[in-house]
Amino acid sequence: MLERQSILSSEISAAESRLEITQALARITHEFGFRHFMLVAVPQIEEVLLERVLLESNLPKDYIREYDRQRLLRKCPVDSTLAHIAPPLCWTLDDSIQPHDMTFTPELVNLQRKYEMITSVAMALHSVDGSGFRLHLDGSRPRLTQVELNEIGMILLHVFGVFDRIRRAESRAASLLTLRELEVLRWTSQGKTSVEIGKILSLSDHTINAYMNNAIKKLDCANRTQLVAKALRLKLIA
Repeated sequence: MLERQSILSSEISAAESRLEITQALARITHEFGFRHFMLVAVPQIEEVLLERVLLESNLPKDYIREYDRQRLLRKCPVDSTLAHIAPPLCWTLDDSIQPHDMTFTPELVNLQRKYEMITSVAMALHSVDGSGFRLHLDGSRPRLTQVELNEIGMILLHVFGVFDRIRRAESRAASLLTLRELEVLRWTSQGKTSVEIGKILSLSDHTINAYMNNAIKKLDCANRTQLVAKALRLKLIA
């Protein structure tokens, strides 16, 4: 257990992008014998679609589509239960009595079983900016022991802390750039020169270079190549 904690903690601490966070979540999922993970933002009361609150996940696309087709987001009792507890919560559909008297609808149970998501663990997490999130792991393994539950709680707190730092850095970076700077950056990432971008946007290449140099300074980069790489890492451009 200590070796697993050490390896996972090192991988999580080294993460510098959302891709690396996703890879760390996949490793955690595998190490604890689960198959799927999802990190979601706490949905607003009026939200009915999982797809719109899903941030990072390896869930099958067909599962997400079916989940949303049946409008199961508002029918799942997990969010309301996690709102009142801090430690990770573990349950299995094979239990006759669910923790905290959670009641799962037959539609949700059938969908979970169809994708072999029999046992789950979920944890409520909170950003320093007050935003709420949930991390779920699902699979067909036996229920977690208390020792495993304690261990996974610490690991999920760690990975979320790094994710939240990256998320807030993305938000700050996005707020620094103007819409025009982002537009120029997107065309640059597609291999366009300043002259070509100028023709596309009906601007002079000198103006395009000015926008690019402003973006380079704002994101503390040395050149265009580094700027594009950083913008991709921060998901400012796709």
